[in-house]
This record gives sequence, structure tokens and C-alpha cells, in this order.
Amino acid sequence: MNEIQQSSFMYATIMLVAGIGIPIMAALNAELGIRLQSPGTASSVLFLVGLLGSLIYLAIAEKTLPNASNFEAPIYFYLGGGFVLFYVLSIAWVAPVFGVGNAIAFVLLGQLIAMATIDQFGLLGAPQISLTPLRILGLILMAAGVFFVVRK
Repeated sequence: MNEIQQSSFMYATIMLVAGIGIPIMAALNAELGIRLQSPGTASSVLFLVGLLGSLIYLAIAEKTLPNASNFEAPIYFYLGGGFVLFYVLSIAWVAPVFGVGNAIAFVLLGQLIAMATIDQFGLLGAPQISLTPLRILGLILMAAGVFFVVRK
């Protein structure tokens, strides 16, 4: 395996593990919201743990901590935090009544739509990757898969 293949395999593995973690996080946060009787409190705890973890990562791996000079990017690049907040709050609120599987399935469907749009137009600094007939077929098959997963 050459260096590019090794990097691609490593990146794919990291993202696979991240993907596995999303429904686990959703289930944990949903149950924490039930136990704390507040999806907002559960989400705040999740963000606090995440903040502490990311600060530890910065201190150890990057040997730095954030300072004012680190924040020189257009304001809209910081809106990702709002999307994370919406996701975490909505999972903590919806998953206990709709089911973790159903909630994640629709999150996946939304990710497919957003991914295709971002790639097609090269939005938000992403490389532009055109929708080919084969990619469209893949998206349709994945969307059909989501439908079959949530169908009773």
C-alpha cells in the first residue's frame, strides 16, 4: 500500500469511527436528557465535556491554547457550532420519543442532501465535486436504504 492509499485508509477509518460515535452519542445524550429531565441540561453537559476534552487535546497534542489571534476567519465559519448545538439538542429531545435509529436515519438523509449540495457547488471552501449520474444513483440508493431502515 503506497503512502496515499495509507492516508486514505487512515482517514476513512477515522471517519468510520466518528460515524459509529454519532448514534452512540445520540443514545447517551437522549438518555441523559431523560435522567436529568432536561434535554438542554444534557446538551450543556455534553458540550462541557467536549470543551474540556478539546482543551486537553490542544494543550497536549498541539501544545497551545486558543487566544484572540486564533479567531481570524469570517464569522460564518463559526456557525458550525450552532449546527452542532441544534443537532445535540434535537437528538436529546426527539430520540427518546422517535427512536435513536429513526432520528439518526433522518440525520443521515439530511447529511446526504447537504453533502451533495456542498460538493456540487463547492460551497464553504470545500472542493467542487460534480454530481455524476453514478453519484446520483448512489445517493438514491442510500436514500432508499434510509427509507427501508425506518419503515416499520
